[in-house]
Amino acid sequence: MDESINVFGEKLEICGMDPVTGFYRDGECNTCNDDSGSHTVCIETSQEFLDYTKSQGNDLSTPMLAYGFEGLKPGDSWCVCAERWLEAEKSGMAPRLNLQSTHIRALEIIPMELLKKYAVDD
Repeated sequence: MDESINVFGEKLEICGMDPVTGFYRDGECNTCNDDSGSHTVCIETSQEFLDYTKSQGNDLSTPMLAYGFEGLKPGDSWCVCAERWLEAEKSGMAPRLNLQSTHIRALEIIPMELLKKYAVDD
């Protein structure tokens, strides 16, 4: 696992525990080289984003109880792939995000200025 550091170079804060999020399902947007999707952006889900990501083939709102996943609803906090968030932003569907809970590796894909534009914790 990469060091748990946020986009400010500080300790990465919890993104969400209900439901438990993260590549490691530890509540944080931690990552590593095995995380090919770079699940590093901590978002506050919106209905627009949930509809958008479903239309792109990643349904996050439908429960998959066999995997212990109850589905997301607007307002839930969730670690999403940096590329997916950037695609949503380009389509006008990007949700707000928490910078203290967004991993520093998100900056490899998304410029800090763009992240700040959507920050709920600015």
